[in-house]
Amino acid sequence: MDKGHERRSFRSRLITSHISAHHARLLEYGAQMSFTQKFKAREVDFALLLVAALWGASYLSAKTLTEHAPVLTVLSLRFISTSIAMALIWLIRRDRITRPEIYLGVGLGSSQALILYFETSGVSKTSATNAGLIISLAIIFTPIFESIASKNWLPRPFFVATVLAVVGVALLVSDKGFAVPGIGDWLMLAAALFRALHVTAMGHLTASKSYSSVSITLLQSLTCGVIYSTFSVDGIAQAFKDFDTGLWLDLAFLSLLCGAFAFLVTLWAIRRTSSSRASLLLGTEPVWAVVVGISLGGEKLALLGVVGAVIIIGSSYFGQKIESAHRLAKQQQQLS
Repeated sequence: MDKGHERRSFRSRLITSHISAHHARLLEYGAQMSFTQKFKAREVDFALLLVAALWGASYLSAKTLTEHAPVLTVLSLRFISTSIAMALIWLIRRDRITRPEIYLGVGLGSSQALILYFETSGVSKTSATNAGLIISLAIIFTPIFESIASKNWLPRPFFVATVLAVVGVALLVSDKGFAVPGIGDWLMLAAALFRALHVTAMGHLTASKSYSSVSITLLQSLTCGVIYSTFSVDGIAQAFKDFDTGLWLDLAFLSLLCGAFAFLVTLWAIRRTSSSRASLLLGTEPVWAVVVGISLGGEKLALLGVVGAVIIIGSSYFGQKIESAHRLAKQQQQLS
């Protein structure tokens, strides 16, 4: 054995020994960490999971409200409350609103108003569990629209995941035997398609622009509030007479916790982690929708529905991973 080889072997053993010792110290440190320190180390993950849980629970609250008031009335009250909360946040930050931001905020707000009308109408005519699972198809649809817009086609496994997701929906809506999807299921599917288009358009319109997230969100909320209120003046007045404490709490949950609070937490968390990790954690929304719908809403899934739910969640998860890996590979290819 030559001396050069001996030196390399010694160096590699030294490095391996150093890495092993460092790994052992990390494990020892992890074991000694207090609960508070462990929580602090994962606080961003917990924050994003909380947002996903709030969004997952929102379908049951929306369904409860639409059982006591028309869809437009519920949406109007929701976005009046959200707009007030966002206005207070904007006043604290004092971001200057530019003319391009006004145009973009009003345009995106109008698009969002249509999506949420389909979504809330859909949840009023189907189960909260179905609504939360079907809307999650936006996770699959968005990369497809994005790849069309950027002319960067996705790999074949992604489309396998897409087909599986559609099969999952077919099984979900046929929970008690094979059947044609109901009007609520179709509305949720339309909402998922429009949401994917909305997200794709928003990504392209805001790319490399220094727009204020708070200003854009405030303008979107105000636009939604104005559109819905125009068609539900009488309904709003009636809601003030008819709503009990429980319904007002549902509305506060939707508008303040699922709206303004979730926005602020997401904005805080996404600056402290990677976009792929944030998407993965926020992508657990349908899981929470199922958990809340069954545990709190008293909804049930038969065997076909359970299989469909698992397929939808699994295919959305793997589709997201495939898209993320494909996008990172393309970025590395462009840099090299």
